[in-house]
Amino acid sequence: MQRFLTRSLLSGLMATFLGAQAPAGRGIRPGDLDLSVPPCQDFFQYANGTWLKQHPIPADHASWGGFDELIDHNAEVLKGILEVAAQAGAPRGSLQQKVGDFFAAGMDTAAIAKAGLTPLKAELARIEGIRNGRQLAEAVARGHLLGLDAAFSFGVGPDDKDSATPIAQFAQGGLGLPDRDDYVAGDDQARALRARYHAHIARMFTLMGVPPALARSRAGIVVDLETRLARASMTPVELRDPQATYHRMTVDELRALAPGFDWKAYCETLGLKAETVLVRQPAFFRELGAMGALSLGQWKAYLAWNLVSGHASSLSAPFEAEHFAFYGTVLNGTPEPPPRWKRVLRATDGALGEALGRLYVDQAFPPEAKARVLELVANLRAALQARIQGLDWMGPATKEAALKKLAAFTVKMGYPDTWRDYDALEVTRASYAANLQRARTFEFKRDLAKLGRPVDRREWDMTPPTVNAGYNPQMNEIVFPAGILQPPFFDPKADDAVNYGGIGVVIGHEMTHAFDDEGRQYDAQGNLKEWWTPEDAKGFAARAERMVRQFDALEALPGLHVDGRLTLGENIADLGGLKVAFAAFRKAGAGRPQANLDGFTPDQRFFLGFAQAWHEQTREEYLRKLVRTDPHAPARFRVNAPLANLPEFQEAFGCGAGTAMNRPAGVRPEIW
Repeated sequence: MQRFLTRSLLSGLMATFLGAQAPAGRGIRPGDLDLSVPPCQDFFQYANGTWLKQHPIPADHASWGGFDELIDHNAEVLKGILEVAAQAGAPRGSLQQKVGDFFAAGMDTAAIAKAGLTPLKAELARIEGIRNGRQLAEAVARGHLLGLDAAFSFGVGPDDKDSATPIAQFAQGGLGLPDRDDYVAGDDQARALRARYHAHIARMFTLMGVPPALARSRAGIVVDLETRLARASMTPVELRDPQATYHRMTVDELRALAPGFDWKAYCETLGLKAETVLVRQPAFFRELGAMGALSLGQWKAYLAWNLVSGHASSLSAPFEAEHFAFYGTVLNGTPEPPPRWKRVLRATDGALGEALGRLYVDQAFPPEAKARVLELVANLRAALQARIQGLDWMGPATKEAALKKLAAFTVKMGYPDTWRDYDALEVTRASYAANLQRARTFEFKRDLAKLGRPVDRREWDMTPPTVNAGYNPQMNEIVFPAGILQPPFFDPKADDAVNYGGIGVVIGHEMTHAFDDEGRQYDAQGNLKEWWTPEDAKGFAARAERMVRQFDALEALPGLHVDGRLTLGENIADLGGLKVAFAAFRKAGAGRPQANLDGFTPDQRFFLGFAQAWHEQTREEYLRKLVRTDPHAPARFRVNAPLANLPEFQEAFGCGAGTAMNRPAGVRPEIW
């Protein structure tokens, strides 16, 4: 249930100058503006038009913008750290040895080529040797131990209605395409995608040594099996309802729901001892149970494909290239893969993110930067408090509960106070695939070990180098890794206008997630619990419906509309974040001289700082996928749509009635 500001979790690092050019900072960038576009017509284009013309999307990217520039800069910094670690000869078991050897093994392409499919042969043999339903369930469990999404998803997390207690959770999964509708939609694009997916799977089977005709047959089996899982899956919009995905039951009730799957064997293989579990989508597991009637041969084909596809990045070049050809080029339109060192760096951050974080955090996130951001957080919390107190549509009882929730926020800034212990994780230079398998199993077992203990509220779900931010409703916390706390989002030496327009809006965005259509259903302790009066809940829904209508009308591409319900939570947070950050900015500057800079007033610089932080362009293939699956609207709309609802923006740039950036008051969403 994590709420993320951005649509992906990629590695990043707070700026340290180790030969990499840092993203632009110290304020707005006048050279990026396109002054031929009136700001009241298309503010995103006005703020970023020249940058868009001068920065084509690199061949190894599906999109290119402020996040990507920062991620690429941070990758260069991390590369230097990892190369030093790989050459250091550090003591066995030290953090430097583990991250250095993990990276070095991933860069040893000769050893990876020589190994071929060998790292997976033992597990492939076990899959081929499945003779009954018990062994099938054991194979699914082993897949989960290896970090795979085989047949369904499993994990451990806080119980939505008892946030202090971890609980085993079963959820829909097992699909190789991004969205359930990719399997069931009847339009030409969906059919063409399924045909290319079938061809990709067949080529992967061929690389595994399967004869071409049999490879095509097995690919058809995989697509048919995944299609059954997809038809039983909830849609992305349905998944946004936390009440609809909360079904607590005993393990015996799960067995009765899906009797065709051997849950006893599955739990024994994992060492899972639980009497009560959460089943997120009962209809999905009912269908999974019915699929126990499929032949073992069908399941073997699916599990072999799932295993190899899930490890393709750690296998020899033909597997990795074929995997990228579909998932990189077909789905995202990216012509070329990133350089190998970037791919291995991301894997290192994913496997050993807090170990890597400890090697750089002192130089990456100085105390004065943390203090400055925490000051912004305090100012934004006060601004949101004032806005809640001043709402004319919310009654006193709901306001009191909302203010209690706001006061209970936990703020995680930069890096964890308690670092993760990697002592039990073995890392060597002998096999990249083996390192990846051990790291995934280590993480799975660490997750499983949470059962029977109180939820650790100190734990982080993002690594310190991550370029992202988030709100977690079950923890009632906002999280800001060091990776995002640098230009273009935050610069300790920039003026308040740009920082409040950049990281200030990010902070306000995450705070507002506590009160979006999903987050508002969780109380101050992170429990899924009704704390609104019926009248106030009805008033909120009516205001949110205006937001849905606004975004439903937006076209990302001709004929391809944004889904206002899928993106509702993020759109509420974007508008709320802007309102709260601007109010905090105004209060922070009250009583001080406000000078113009670069020819713009402080208010104008606030809005330009916001818009320029979101400069981005996206390949058409990737954009089509995002509109179907991403709860965030495209960047252009994340700038223009909320600003068009904001009187303070219209006043700053003189956008009169009838201009595109001034929506009529009668249709504007007014929530937080």
